[in-house]
Order: sequence, then structure tokens, then C-alpha cells
Amino acid sequence: MQPERGNPSITVDAKGVCAGFRSVGAVAGDVLMYHGSLSSMGTVLDGGNTVIEGARLAVGPTGTVAMPTLWYHSVDPPLDPSDWDIDHSESYVGTLSETFRTHPESLRSDHFSHSVSAIGSRAPELVSDHGAGGLRHTPWGPRAFAGVSPWARLVEWNALYCFIGVTFRVLTLKHYMEAILLDEISQTIPPVKREAAMGKLSAIGRPGIWPSFNSETLEGRLADMGLVRYGEIGSATVRAIRARDLIDHGLPLLREAPDEWFSDAFLAWCREAVS
Repeated sequence: MQPERGNPSITVDAKGVCAGFRSVGAVAGDVLMYHGSLSSMGTVLDGGNTVIEGARLAVGPTGTVAMPTLWYHSVDPPLDPSDWDIDHSESYVGTLSETFRTHPESLRSDHFSHSVSAIGSRAPELVSDHGAGGLRHTPWGPRAFAGVSPWARLVEWNALYCFIGVTFRVLTLKHYMEAILLDEISQTIPPVKREAAMGKLSAIGRPGIWPSFNSETLEGRLADMGLVRYGEIGSATVRAIRARDLIDHGLPLLREAPDEWFSDAFLAWCREAVS
């Protein structure tokens, strides 16, 4: 997706970043996860490091800040998951993310496709043991959005999930939601049919069925409930939602009206698998 176009005549410093995060609910001691576009904010003094500094100001010395630092993506020739290097594999999702990954205090979780990097008091705990338990099927292997993972901890800790100059289209936690839903459905598949049914799902190196949904539509529904807050950092719109609100209100929307959210192919797979 294209991020918002920034206004370079607007200058942004760490205090401005802090004020923007505070305006959408960041408080001292918080865990703050953000996606974002550096250019959408205008002219950011010292670039991504200023955004990190401002985020840390917003949560204070007892808080933690985090970003997705994703490496595995579609290129030609394709990447090999075995080439993943936690210390050196670059994040492909923009300057903000790569600056965060290379910050001297940044710690990174060990997963080739959906690693999270964090700085602050709870950073070691947030990024540890990615996929050590609670495995769930995903197109990126069973560890990506497992019950023991940074993504699960963001929900458990009710992190403030923020988007700078981008919409919920880049909502990585949507895959955590998809994995939960698929896990629920898979438990209802008769054992005699389970292996064949699961073999039709998307997996590493294999195209297939997956319960993808439109996360921008979800943003609108959650905003109508008053759960999404909006503010500004420089010329960029900042969107924010608490991780538990996203899960506790978003999952029921998906469960209650699957025909509104999922593809015909996935709905047909569900009917065939559980019949």
C-alpha cells in the first residue's frame, strides 16, 4: 500500500513524536508497538532514531517499544527460510523498521518471517522463545503466530498498537487472528478427514487456502465502536488500538459473519472439512 504523502515543510522532533503517541493513549510503563512510514510525517530530524526516542519518551523508562522487523517476503528468486540470520537479516518493511532493528539496544525475536524487535524494560521477555509452544498452522510455519510468541504477548499485555501514516492494511496481528480462527475450525474437523483438509491450506513454499480478510474494513468497524483513536505526528495520521480490544472485539465480528469476511474458497473448504 502507499502511505500518506508527507509534508516536508513540517519538521518533527522527538517531543512531537511523543506528543502524537500520547494523544492516542500511550502512557508511562506502556508497551507500544508501531508500524509506520517515515516520509509520511514530514521532515523528521535524525530520521527513525527520532521516532524511537519519541516513542520511548511516551512510555517512559519503565515502558517498552517494539516494531515488526520482517525479513521473509516475496521476491524472485524466492528467499530460503534456512538463510534467516537473526542478527543480520534485514527488515524489508521500511526505513523505520530497519533503523529500529539496528539500534544498539534493540533485541529481536527468532523467526524468519514475523520477527519482532523491542527496546525497553520488557524487551527481553517480549522477544524470547518465539514459537516455543502453542503452535498453530500458518503459511509461515507453526511458530510464526504461536501461543508463545511476541504477538501473543502483545495481546496478553494489552499493548498500544499504532500506525503512523498507514492504515490497518499493514496490521500484522491480523495473521494472529487468522491463525486462531483456523485453529478453532481445525479442531472440529473429523480425524479421518483432518490430514487431507489441512493439506489444502497455504504453507511454506506451497500456495493454498487461507482465511485472509480485509483489515481496513475491520478498522472501520472497530472505529465505529469507538475503539480506534486518531491523532497526528507531523503531517501523518496516527491510528491506535489496544491489542486486547482488537482481539476481543475483532474476532467475534469474524466468527459471527464469516460470509462477510472470507473468500468463497475458504468458506467452501470449511464446509467440506467439517461436514
